[in-house]
Amino acid sequence: SQVNEILKAADDSFDADELLLKRIGGKTATYLYDYNTPRRRATESHTAFIKIAEGCDRPCAFCSIPAMRGSFRSRKFGSIIKEARNLAEQGVKEIVLVAQDSSRYGEDLGKVDALAELIRALGEIEKLEWIRVMYAYPTHISDAFLAAIAETPKAVKYLDMPLQHASRNVLKRMKRGGNRASLEKLIVRVRAHVPGITIRTTFITGFPGETEEDFAELMAFVRNCRFDNVGVFTYSDEEGTPAFDLPDKVDPKIAKQRRHRLMKEQAKISKQLNKAKIGKTFPVLFEGISRESELLFQGRLQGQTQEIDGYILINDMPENFEPQIGSIYNVRITEAHEYDLIGEIV
Repeated sequence: SQVNEILKAADDSFDADELLLKRIGGKTATYLYDYNTPRRRATESHTAFIKIAEGCDRPCAFCSIPAMRGSFRSRKFGSIIKEARNLAEQGVKEIVLVAQDSSRYGEDLGKVDALAELIRALGEIEKLEWIRVMYAYPTHISDAFLAAIAETPKAVKYLDMPLQHASRNVLKRMKRGGNRASLEKLIVRVRAHVPGITIRTTFITGFPGETEEDFAELMAFVRNCRFDNVGVFTYSDEEGTPAFDLPDKVDPKIAKQRRHRLMKEQAKISKQLNKAKIGKTFPVLFEGISRESELLFQGRLQGQTQEIDGYILINDMPENFEPQIGSIYNVRITEAHEYDLIGEIV
């Protein structure tokens, strides 16, 4: 079977991706797991990722996912709900919905606004506390999806939406479309529908053809939108992608310099936004002893995704209080840094 071919390819070499293409003879990947598929979770006991779809049909010039993962295909609605219920029974409190293109969930099944319906249904699972969506595509952010986030108490007010750039020139070469103005309108719409939402995005610097003017437009876009969390990657050639053959390559040193400049600018914004939280109280998912010090505890706000965003260090709590990992407590923010916060359980 195709699954056995994939497993054999992975066993044969650490370079599993290249061998995978050879072993399945260039055929399009079709496998899609369901709730019966055995799984071993690598995350903390209170958090679990659920893949709601596989593959991608987007033509992004820098990406090899369509070639590796095949066409976009959604899991059945009931399969996802069953998996989430099983995880909740195992003590999972936070479900993170992922896919290469989460916002398209259900389209291939003939459903409209299926992701919104899924969020609302997951919100009915009694033992779950938080539902988070990652990897939404900017052109597929529907009002129904935003309403589901705003109206479902267990849906965290958080949106991960990779934008990649803001210059029309670069976005066109990336085969993503759009421009700074259209993206700024999108950000305004998201915030209007979900007041207080945390927005995370990612950008690429040094994409072939990116000029200093293009980068300046990206910097201005970031300053104007004031994102909560931003990740920045430097472009690197990947053989087999359309971008590999594009002319006007950017010097890697310049790409890295631009990344540094963008991250430095975002750090200022993040610190300002975090400082505004001082004195306020937020629900925090308690995660136990801090990685930084055994004298501190650690947790996450709704606006902090595990591993990729910051976290909150807890340095005080009521006397004789024994917090439980995976529980949610109210924490008052007392200090703020560029990415992390410090607070006390109240």
